[in-house]
Amino acid sequence: MVDENKEKVSQQVIASSSNTMWQELKNAIKGTEADYTQINLKRAIFLLAVPMILELVMESLFAVVDIYFVGKLGASAVATVGLTETYLFLLYAVAMGLSTAITAIIARRIGEKRKKEVGVTAIQAVFIAVIISIPFAVSGIFFAKDLLGLMGADQWSVEYGYRYTQWMLGGNIVVMLIFIMNAVFRGAGDAAIAMRILWIANGVNMLLDPILIFGWGPIPALGIQGAAIATNIGRGVGVVMQLWVLFKGSKHIKASVKQIVWDAKIIYNILRTSLGGVGQMIVAMTSWIFLMRILAEIGSEAVAGSTIAMRIMMLTMMPAWGMSNAAATLVGQNLGAGNPARAESSVWKIGRYNMVFLLLVSIVYFFFNKELIGIFTNDSTVIAIGAEWLQILSYSYFVYGWWMVSVQAFNGAGDTKTPTMINLVFFWFIQIPLSYLLAIIFDWGHTGVFWSVFFSETSVGIFTLWLFSKGKWKIASV
Repeated sequence: MVDENKEKVSQQVIASSSNTMWQELKNAIKGTEADYTQINLKRAIFLLAVPMILELVMESLFAVVDIYFVGKLGASAVATVGLTETYLFLLYAVAMGLSTAITAIIARRIGEKRKKEVGVTAIQAVFIAVIISIPFAVSGIFFAKDLLGLMGADQWSVEYGYRYTQWMLGGNIVVMLIFIMNAVFRGAGDAAIAMRILWIANGVNMLLDPILIFGWGPIPALGIQGAAIATNIGRGVGVVMQLWVLFKGSKHIKASVKQIVWDAKIIYNILRTSLGGVGQMIVAMTSWIFLMRILAEIGSEAVAGSTIAMRIMMLTMMPAWGMSNAAATLVGQNLGAGNPARAESSVWKIGRYNMVFLLLVSIVYFFFNKELIGIFTNDSTVIAIGAEWLQILSYSYFVYGWWMVSVQAFNGAGDTKTPTMINLVFFWFIQIPLSYLLAIIFDWGHTGVFWSVFFSETSVGIFTLWLFSKGKWKIASV
């Protein structure tokens, strides 16, 4: 009888836990009005991380689907996407740097309970995004062929693929705005909204991709430029939704029409705080541009294999980035609430989660690298090159988890300068020269580039985590 009672109690506990987990999952996807500076820390991580993970997984899934369809057009088409992305990486660097600052400022104001400033800050962020997008658009529309030629593109890319570059850079304002506005929602604690918007935007992208690339019924086949047009339409839909939600009001933020005024003080604060964030992203992204230039000297197959491998990496890293973004929000809000110990605790917890997840991914990379690359191309050379990079990555992929969360801890605190200096040393002064030395001087080819990435990024991960443990980020102000 006693054993039967114990079994019933045990079953009730399991059922209760299951119901609670399911309810929390629904809360995370739906969004809550929870105060992330007060609720249980594991619950706060869960409520923030789930929508951020799903948001970024969808973003990366689109990138994978996009390259899948473009891959049907051949290695030169894939190389065009990869070379165009080297310029988009500059745009992403600015957008992500601004996003870092905006998330930190919004999160800090939420933690300080200064909600009136949140809506004004969001509007100033939109102003900045629009202004910054203009030079990228002009350069893309009028100098697409020159930009591709500068990166060592082959004849097909320059003569036929340039329209993809025109569309992607010419329509960059939607890319910029979707980054910036989702950073606003994440900083406010409305990660579920950012997730849903990106789902819809990328859903439209993926639906239009095959239709515009290959044609369907009365719609003519547009080739590689169809992928870019689909991206612009999908992101444009997302931006319209973002603005509608911002002015309608969400659970943690609401802007009003009266706040659509130029506020030089807030704009200065955003730009000042974002300098480090933009700097760290530009350093990292320009490093990638140099690597792609080295790979372009080796051949289009090297660029194509690396591009596919990077897309797969992006997909598998998104859950870890989602958890790291949750750390940035928790650090910012808890520092604003005057609780640095809770901010630090959130980082160590999320770091452990990231490490376990990426260890599992490493196993997949090690044993199934050729199969993963083979999903996107039938070219045996491209498969071999991409598979080699995934296998080399698998040796220390778990370190990336700690690097991501510690960097986001600095960024969430508003200390964006420290990661910038770290990136400068490890990417510009180590990764680029080492890549050239191994790939060109020692004639290792693409293998030299891959091993230089392995060494530099493993080292930067360990060093950044050590620096985080020193704790100076706790006194940063925004």
